[in-house]
Amino acid sequence: MSKTSFLLLSSLLLLTMSCQEKPNTNTSSIHYPISDTTEVVDVYHGQEVADPYRWLEDDLSPKTGDWVKAQNKITHGFLDKIPYRDRIKKRLEELMDYTKISAPIKNGAYTYHYQNNGLENHSVLYRKKEESDSAEVFLDPNTFSKNGTIALSGTFFTRDGALLAYMISEGGSDWRKVIVIDTENKAIVEDSLKNIKFSGLSWYKNEGFYYSSYEVPKEGSVLSGKTQHHRLMYHRLGTPQSEDRLVFGGPEQPFRYIGGRVSEDNRYLVITASHNTSGDQLFYRDLTRPESSIQALVDNTEHDFSFVDNDGDQLLVYTNYNAPRYKLIAIATETPSVENWKDIIPEAENVLSVSTAGGKLFAEYMVDAHSKIKQFDYRGRFEKNIELPGIGTIYGFRGKREAREVFYTFTSFTYPPTIFKYTLNDGQSTRYARPEVDFDPEKYTTEQVFYKSKDGTRVPMFIVYKKGLEITGKNPTYLYAYGGFNVSLQPSFSTERILWLENGGIYAQPNLRGGGEYGSKWHEAGTQLKKQNVFDDFIAAAEYLIDHNYTSSEYLAIRGGSNGGLLVGATMTQRPDLMKVALPAVGVLDMLRYHKFTSGAGWAHDYGTAEDSKEMFDYLLGYSPLHNLKPNTAYPATLITTGDHDDRVVPAHSFKFAAQLQAYHQGENPVLIRIETDAGHGAGVSLAKQLEASADMYSFIWYAMGVTPEIAQ
Repeated sequence: MSKTSFLLLSSLLLLTMSCQEKPNTNTSSIHYPISDTTEVVDVYHGQEVADPYRWLEDDLSPKTGDWVKAQNKITHGFLDKIPYRDRIKKRLEELMDYTKISAPIKNGAYTYHYQNNGLENHSVLYRKKEESDSAEVFLDPNTFSKNGTIALSGTFFTRDGALLAYMISEGGSDWRKVIVIDTENKAIVEDSLKNIKFSGLSWYKNEGFYYSSYEVPKEGSVLSGKTQHHRLMYHRLGTPQSEDRLVFGGPEQPFRYIGGRVSEDNRYLVITASHNTSGDQLFYRDLTRPESSIQALVDNTEHDFSFVDNDGDQLLVYTNYNAPRYKLIAIATETPSVENWKDIIPEAENVLSVSTAGGKLFAEYMVDAHSKIKQFDYRGRFEKNIELPGIGTIYGFRGKREAREVFYTFTSFTYPPTIFKYTLNDGQSTRYARPEVDFDPEKYTTEQVFYKSKDGTRVPMFIVYKKGLEITGKNPTYLYAYGGFNVSLQPSFSTERILWLENGGIYAQPNLRGGGEYGSKWHEAGTQLKKQNVFDDFIAAAEYLIDHNYTSSEYLAIRGGSNGGLLVGATMTQRPDLMKVALPAVGVLDMLRYHKFTSGAGWAHDYGTAEDSKEMFDYLLGYSPLHNLKPNTAYPATLITTGDHDDRVVPAHSFKFAAQLQAYHQGENPVLIRIETDAGHGAGVSLAKQLEASADMYSFIWYAMGVTPEIAQ
């Protein structure tokens, strides 16, 4: 849930399986681990709130460690006995065993791309000098650790490609290390930098680079300790990290998220700073004048501002200032006041995002959550529409100013990610690479429907399934959503989802309020005292699927991760009757204390905090999943998932929720927690761990529904 936030995502038919005997789903033999309770009471605005599982917040405690081991023993003991679990894993391995490559990018004399030749834990960075050359392995993260728990998490080349600074993540942590190498001989040129978090990296010439981080928590756990004041630092190559210079931020400028970027011509350093995940202040410094200081361009955090490029002394900035669906503006550094701002690409009917390559602007418009793209020059003059292969999602169109061709990737629910080369002078796209997946897209169909939420708001939803599927009302259906932090869920291809679809399942993905699909107003409609709108949208999506006979409550599974884990937690506590299976992943589940760990305080724009006001406290308490579990209640079959090294949404959220759920649940449905060891919030997870987790998830869904998948027949 960082500023760039990153993010997230993953879907069976009874008709093809109904003649099979249903598996035995009686779970009366499960004996959940005993979770001790303690007398911990907090007082908010005069109201006492008990927190009996507070001890599970201590991730360094041997008692917590023992609890984790006991829960995993029960969970894996249950999952391992599902008769078709191994067949599911084998099929997932078959589906994933194909060559996957990324779009190439030119750096210096070489063209680089990532490639995974099948079942490698991590994709390898390759390079070649000429198009006709064979690619050589340049950087192989599979050699970083024996068990795949160290991942490559970012690569940053100098403009001439002579140097590379790359980041690694250990055990899934958000804390990073930076290693700098000479690209010609791959020699490490200096000691590694440590303790870098929520950061990009931007080179100034070949002399050094800017990066961001926090002070490492001095007491308690580095994983769960609160990280409050972000700092933009400058590292001069060849000097120790202890001598790195504070450029902006820290206690004197207490922002929680700070980023710095050097313009491609090395003329400007542009800084964005924010207290929350939305709303930026904007600053710049003229690097051609050593005596210059940092100047403010925008001195409030009421809107979003993001630096795109510069055109001489004009800074091109992407913003939602007076434009809820975003626009691109030019700010002249000599006359930066608001009245002198100039629209380059004005706000349009659909949400805009902008990228650059070859001295051109590429404007992507999100039309009911799918992509359309136009080309402009730097003065905002329209040049051409770019034809796409169909309704789906594109990413790419990024390159240096001198580029004459640029690559982009197109994908959809039934269109594997395919790379195209776009030639700027004639506007022609040619297919560059398409993966050979064991999947026939002609056998599947995607619908987009619109349904009404509780308050009458019109919400879009994609529904994907096999052509010819008989819609019986008993089709196993996987409903996935997010609904927060201005994140948009667009059509995307998932190899793992093929398993669900080819076994007759239905996959549904609604675009809830709180996301960015229709701009900042859509986002704001799902925040703070309007957060219930998100849950209502999700519940209405499930009811639409049931009312239109796609499925029924006995064959519906809901899933979401991070903020989406909150979505699932709130939905299953408000409407435990609505679904058969609930899968909250790395979820924010304690809404009274989320802001007391790691970077959680920065999420207050979306959530608000219990300390803000009595009204905000009452509202949070009213939907907080942990606090709305009720005794003697039959909850859906639940598989909570988290990582023991998650330092974004700390695992204590899931630990406490699982303990309370197991204490209150009454019924035959299993309520389990699966805790991945040496794993974090999701990024950089090895393929082996991904396959294990997916096999467990799909097995759990089918088994809980009492369905034997076609693959097991």
